[in-house]
Amino acid sequence: MKTTIALSVLALIAGPAFRPGGGDRAPDEAAALVKALARSKVTLTDGVRQVSKGSEEALSAQYEFDRSGRLSLSVYTAERGLKQDAEHNVLKEYTGSPEKPAWTPELEVFADVPHVARSAQQHALLALSGRSLLDFVAQAEKERKGTLLSITPVLRGREGSIRVEYVSGDEIVESSFPLHAEDDEESGEGH
Repeated sequence: MKTTIALSVLALIAGPAFRPGGGDRAPDEAAALVKALARSKVTLTDGVRQVSKGSEEALSAQYEFDRSGRLSLSVYTAERGLKQDAEHNVLKEYTGSPEKPAWTPELEVFADVPHVARSAQQHALLALSGRSLLDFVAQAEKERKGTLLSITPVLRGREGSIRVEYVSGDEIVESSFPLHAEDDEESGEGH
């Protein structure tokens, strides 16, 4: 019951933002992003792995354009991991150009309400899933619908899922995964 209430409050605060950068892309922005992604030397998976060290856990990741219009890789994290609640955690974003062989992102610790709310919601959904973002990244790579563009825990209505975007040819294709593996749910029945 407490979890349901907390998720409902987070959904109200975070609103409809599904991706770390929030909102949906305009068609011209999507086309430009597809074109720019070809210049990336660092995969989204590499970025997630790079920041998922020690207790720090990645919460979401995406390619996007920075304020200067350059390609950027952005990864949200929880410094103290998923076992520590969001209120007593340090929610951050690593962002930087993936166009060089080494990704050297800048770090921002979130203090503004929209970023804190969005990352806290992602934290709660991943914590409830019992899986890490890296687990979902591996699942997305196994699906192989194209180049991984973004991966984000989202709350749609009362259902949590992992939203995944791929670049396939010159299009962005979206899919999603349930938060819990079906066999995990089945094995929990009757216990």
